[in-house]
Amino acid sequence: MIHINISKKLHGVCGEMSLDIDLNINQGEFIALTGASGSGKTTILRILAGLEVAEGEIKVHDASWLINTKSITPQKRSIGFMHQENALFDNMSVLENLLFVKKDLELALRLLDLTDLTELQNRYPKTLSGGQKQRVSLCRAMMQKPQLLLLDEPLSALDAKMRSKLQADILSLHKEFNTTTIMVSHDPSEIYKLSTRTICLQNGKVIKEGKTKEVLLKSQGSQKFSFEGELLELKEVDVVIIAVVAIGQQIVEVVVSKKEVSTFKVGQKVILSTKAFAPTILHPSL
Repeated sequence: MIHINISKKLHGVCGEMSLDIDLNINQGEFIALTGASGSGKTTILRILAGLEVAEGEIKVHDASWLINTKSITPQKRSIGFMHQENALFDNMSVLENLLFVKKDLELALRLLDLTDLTELQNRYPKTLSGGQKQRVSLCRAMMQKPQLLLLDEPLSALDAKMRSKLQADILSLHKEFNTTTIMVSHDPSEIYKLSTRTICLQNGKVIKEGKTKEVLLKSQGSQKFSFEGELLELKEVDVVIIAVVAIGQQIVEVVVSKKEVSTFKVGQKVILSTKAFAPTILHPSL
């Protein structure tokens, strides 16, 4: 169990505000933090990492990381932190970047294997693509087998295909090491795919939290529309099949027939349209 009860004065987009957070997170949860820019998401990660001061309490299992204003150093916290910028050492190979964190060759090779980087272990960062660098950064963040993995929009600069690959790697390592993960993201499809619980922030306060699907899924009105989206999931509920689709910053559910299901694959782009009160889902080429 991780207990977070912190407060800190911040200068937000609307002036001075107070960051006040009181959360309990279970071991192995994947938490998504979302909300408008300046709502305090990244600050929470930095406080957890010991990179910013705050008042309150942070307790990770039996260890106290923060009591009132007294905190332990970042080096004494069991964390992995992955940023938008990979910050790899250019003069070290991929393998050396991992071993710099911890001299555990067996673990380093295992992480490289899990993320399909084994063949690149002797390459240097300047010879890697952006996606490959981020995969190395992910492995490096896992070298301490952290109790808490912090992800600050690490995939925002990548193209859709590479984002999908990194999302799969993140989820794989999260499950493999039973790590508790907290991710900052604005991407509803990413949040839907990865997290088990979503926490929405506004002006330093939690305005909504709960199981990710319950937080993200919204009912739509009866207006006629036609939008392109990404098919996230096909699930059978009682006698019907539900397609879950991400459209911009929204996620919607649409009933599809068993005949239609055979023509769709999770991850593909689809056209979502409606006439009167009955939405339909189509291939973008139709």
